[in-house]
Amino acid sequence: MNESSSFTTSQSLLQQIASLLIYQSVFDHEVGQVFISLLKTLSKDFNNNDIFTAPKAIAPRTALDCLQVYGYWFRTLAAHNQSWQDYLITQILLDHNPFTQQIQTTPLEKLPSALIDAVKHDLRILQQICQYDSKYLSKWVQVASQSAFTPISWQLETSLATFLHHHHDWAEAISDLANYYCQHGTGIFAQYHALRWQEGKLLGISNPDLVELTTIVGYDLQKEALIKNTEFLLAGYPALHVLLYGSRGSGKSSLVKGLLTKYSQAGLRLIEVSKSELKELPLIVEQVRNLPQKFIIFVDDLSFEEDDDAFKALKVVLEGSLTAKANNTVVYATSNRRHLIREFFSDRPKLSDNDEVHAWDTVQEKLSFSDRFGLTLTFEPANQDTYLQIIKHLAQQANINFPQEQLEFRAKQWATRHNGRSGRTARQFIDYLKAELAITQSD
Repeated sequence: MNESSSFTTSQSLLQQIASLLIYQSVFDHEVGQVFISLLKTLSKDFNNNDIFTAPKAIAPRTALDCLQVYGYWFRTLAAHNQSWQDYLITQILLDHNPFTQQIQTTPLEKLPSALIDAVKHDLRILQQICQYDSKYLSKWVQVASQSAFTPISWQLETSLATFLHHHHDWAEAISDLANYYCQHGTGIFAQYHALRWQEGKLLGISNPDLVELTTIVGYDLQKEALIKNTEFLLAGYPALHVLLYGSRGSGKSSLVKGLLTKYSQAGLRLIEVSKSELKELPLIVEQVRNLPQKFIIFVDDLSFEEDDDAFKALKVVLEGSLTAKANNTVVYATSNRRHLIREFFSDRPKLSDNDEVHAWDTVQEKLSFSDRFGLTLTFEPANQDTYLQIIKHLAQQANINFPQEQLEFRAKQWATRHNGRSGRTARQFIDYLKAELAITQSD
């Protein structure tokens, strides 16, 4: 390889990237941007003028800049711990563009032929670019910089066993690609199964609390009802909004989180919304309304003060308005209060000239707000039998080999000295006991 061939090839790759019609944003991320910067550096005619204008962050001036930009390229791949092929394919699978957006609701054969042709055009370009990994670029950099050594190339085994790897021509994989987008979604909804609404936008949760439904015992009827309602949602049938209320530490929140662990591959997504953000609930619903995935809007520890704007926003979502109900979205809320709006004795009607004429109607609206949830699941405080049942179940799952009588005795002591009998207390005790036994056995 000589300087002329690397110069020509890098120019050609830049032209192909510039000619992308649908998948341009594949290169918007850090690795893609450094890849383009490196190609621009390599395509610089050091004897004349720049062929392409480099980004402000990396403005090549000499052949030595090739080594520096290649260092950025190596470091960004190492930071993502992916091969170039895996990174590029991941971006293709996550990309949010007119094709990936429309294919989720429209059959492939009904999309405009021009859109299909553009996708095939882009896939062929991306397949060619995918072949030029760190090994090729390392050699080009050595030639361009006239270095005495070949820079180390970032090499990892390709781990994404996708259909793209199995097609000689990626354009022929468009049907499989369409099925993938329909099943997994695109953009943030493909990358994350758990999200939160914060400051007016959805943010992905990289490390969600993965709860297994099998760890939640003692409330089997409540679990069965919630699972059945969630399966209605996933199957496309009308599902009910759910209020889970009752004793603290009984596993209400864990039960909702466990649904995501069980059904995320079936298209379920969980959106956590804090009470302070509830006023934007209608906006959240509109943002996900037309997506094929199914969404649980999760509100933990729900309660309201009087004249709370969040109360009005939630009421619109629960009861509906002129806008049609979103069939792919339900609200699951947990609370320690059966009556979600705080009521004071001063709220009760009094006989005076200044009182509201129909004051009892206002009181009843407050007390009946929880009835607007279609399904209310009650979590009673755990009695001793239920508490010990949870202890035994968690101990078995944690592979704790401990005499039964001693286990029960210590569990009762723990509940007395700490937070009382509950699923949360049982989990804390088992975690403590597991760590204690592990340290004892290691000594």
